[in-house]
Amino acid sequence: MDEQNTPQKEPKKTQAGSKITSFVVEEKKVTVYPSLSANQPIIYLNTFGEEGESVRQSLHAAPCPDFTLVTVSGLDWNRDMAPWDCPPVFPGGEPCTGRADEYLRLLTCRIAPLAEAQSSGQPSWRGIAGYSLGGLFALYSLYQTDFFSRAASMSGSLWFPGFAEFIRTHEMKRRPDRLYFSLGDRESRTRNPLLQTVEERTREAEAFYRGQDVKTQLCFHPGGHGRNAAGRTAAGIRWLLEL
Repeated sequence: MDEQNTPQKEPKKTQAGSKITSFVVEEKKVTVYPSLSANQPIIYLNTFGEEGESVRQSLHAAPCPDFTLVTVSGLDWNRDMAPWDCPPVFPGGEPCTGRADEYLRLLTCRIAPLAEAQSSGQPSWRGIAGYSLGGLFALYSLYQTDFFSRAASMSGSLWFPGFAEFIRTHEMKRRPDRLYFSLGDRESRTRNPLLQTVEERTREAEAFYRGQDVKTQLCFHPGGHGRNAAGRTAAGIRWLLEL
């Protein structure tokens, strides 16, 4: 095994003393918050920064089902989370250079085996979650792999050009058990004509999957896109963990 990919233990502990571990794969930092018992669900969370610890704290602020949380940071956000190219959304902004398929292969083929080696037993199911472009990626991944059976898209960038049509014209690799969507109730109140469509596109997506007999949830939270991202993410993950 490449030394770069070797898990390095950190002096942190979760409940009941379970050790948190981290490792690096191709400049992506992976942190594993293991379950307390064997054969529990595992959820992969792609993060813009290193907000995984804040999400974990939000999850454990109240009783939470046992599961393993795997966070990935150090991402090239506009590259790794984008399914295809997209011009800058704002003047002077960066374009999206869609390489989501490449990152998804890295996640499922290299990161996941290393992460799951840090938890006991086999996961009862796997989920994927993300915020903003990470939420878009979570939903897109279900069309490219059957590795995940549940997904949560918090403030997901479902305004992304061509994605609404993609949803209607492509089939997922497996019917998900659960899909969660959420938005801030002020997210569509923007001067940007593309971002103005986010609520409409999110409602359309949730209704589309519900119409296919997928168990869905759509929640609205107070505020704009960036308000209480960790708490909103934790809410989505918590819903995925319901039976």
